[in-house]
Amino acid sequence: MSNRLKRILLAIASANTVTVTVLAFVLAVLVGGILMILSDQQLLHEWGYVTSVPGDAFKDSWHKVADGYVAMFHGAIYDPKAPQALRPIENTIVNATPLVFAGLAVAVPFRAGLFNIGGQSQLIIGAVGATWIGFTVSAPLPVHVLLAIVVGMLCGALVGGLTGLLKTRFGAHEVISSIMLNNIALGVLAWLISTKAFHDPKRQDAISKPVKDSALLPHIHGSSPEVNLSTLLAILAVVAVWWLLSRSTLGFRLKAVGSNPDAANTAGISVARTQVYAMLIAGALMGLVAVTQISGTLSASHAMTQTLDNGIGFTGITVALLGRGKPVGVALAALLFGALNAGGRVMEAATQPTVPHDVVTVLQAVIVIFVAAPLLVKEIFRLREVRRGSGPAASSVAPATAVDSAIEPVA
Repeated sequence: MSNRLKRILLAIASANTVTVTVLAFVLAVLVGGILMILSDQQLLHEWGYVTSVPGDAFKDSWHKVADGYVAMFHGAIYDPKAPQALRPIENTIVNATPLVFAGLAVAVPFRAGLFNIGGQSQLIIGAVGATWIGFTVSAPLPVHVLLAIVVGMLCGALVGGLTGLLKTRFGAHEVISSIMLNNIALGVLAWLISTKAFHDPKRQDAISKPVKDSALLPHIHGSSPEVNLSTLLAILAVVAVWWLLSRSTLGFRLKAVGSNPDAANTAGISVARTQVYAMLIAGALMGLVAVTQISGTLSASHAMTQTLDNGIGFTGITVALLGRGKPVGVALAALLFGALNAGGRVMEAATQPTVPHDVVTVLQAVIVIFVAAPLLVKEIFRLREVRRGSGPAASSVAPATAVDSAIEPVA
């Protein structure tokens, strides 16, 4: 066996980041298959007499799980029987787009040693600004869309910056202040959509006025109407955040502050200013989620409701953890979650008896749990630890960022 092949096989059998993530997905698929079987009463009945007639239980269980995952694939990636075979991948992209922004909004503060749990409030206040611009201003489409994007980002950044200021100036922990700001933002949203200034007079329920057509994000030519400008903005955001964290002076400061605030302060880096900048950027990214929700296709009414955030702020945390706090990793994790969500709906509709969509939620949770516990995956599959040079064995998931430090067990 050549040395190169040996190195490849050793890398596959080692507890590196890629291997752990892939195996975590495999374990999640196995758990999901078990849940599909448990959700079918007929299969449970067949397993009751498996010792006497084992063929029925194994054969029908295989068909159940296979049909479920095939339906999920057809709903998320490619459906050869559909008139538009690639439409499912577009649905995946639409579902993934806001998660890209939300994941990046968590990843940037992670790099500075902060935990941004306030995505909900940043999204809501960003939506308030974008919606107000959307139904009050009259402007041609490019200008109106640009105004909605800028105002949404500024309003989101305002809330994020407030969290950073409360921490650096007054010592309030960002998690506690973010939770309080989330509750405040929910109250502000509920109040605003009931006021005369925001409430839609044509509706009896709690909903704001819809934004004008000139404030809607234009769809990308050649794709389905659901794929719009927000997808391009998500790609640009990934590139911009990658450059920020990897190539810019601010990115170096963020990493220095996140790794060792005292050392960064001794080196002349303003810890307080750097952390505020991190939260400002995070808030602006959540503001883009707000614009996607209001001016994009995820909101059929293009207006604010009390369920506006839809849990995206908190889902962004799991996306950032799964992506290891790295921009490209976050984008891939968002695509995975988008595919699971898009495919889960089709799986629920196509399977008989129905496989509940909750299986998708469990899949997401199991993936994150195993990725966040690499030692558990290593023990299950008996993976070898990666050695770096001639030094002691170390887990391949080095704590280069705050997210890695948060999920990497101490050797």
